[in-house]
Amino acid sequence: MFAQLVVFDGPRSAELVAAADRAGRERIMPLVSSDPQIRAAHRGTFVLRRPDGGQVVLILSDTAEALQRAEALISGSELLPGEDPVLLREPDRADVYEVVYAVDRDYCEIGQPS
Repeated sequence: MFAQLVVFDGPRSAELVAAADRAGRERIMPLVSSDPQIRAAHRGTFVLRRPDGGQVVLILSDTAEALQRAEALISGSELLPGEDPVLLREPDRADVYEVVYAVDRDYCEIGQPS
C-alpha cells in the first residue's frame, strides 16, 4: 500500500479554501473516481485542515502507479466554468510513501487476520 501526502501550507484565506474545496468536490474527485485503474487501487482519501486554512490531503492506494496516474489526470484537467486559476494554488509539497505498518479501527494490522 502507498500513501500520498499533498500539503498546502497556511495561512490560506477563506476564498482560497472555498476554491480548493469546490475543485476537489466538483472536478478532481469525479475525474479520478471515473478512472478504472485509479478506482481499483483507491483505499481512501482524507482532507485535513487547520484553523489557518493549511491543509493536508492523505490518499491511500494499493499502487504508486495509481497515485501517479491521478496526479497526471488532475494536472491535465480543464477548469470548470467559474473556477479562477488565481485561487487554485499548486501544493507546497506532494510526496508518496510506502505504508510499512497500518492498523484498522480495531487495532488489527491491516492485511492480517483479526
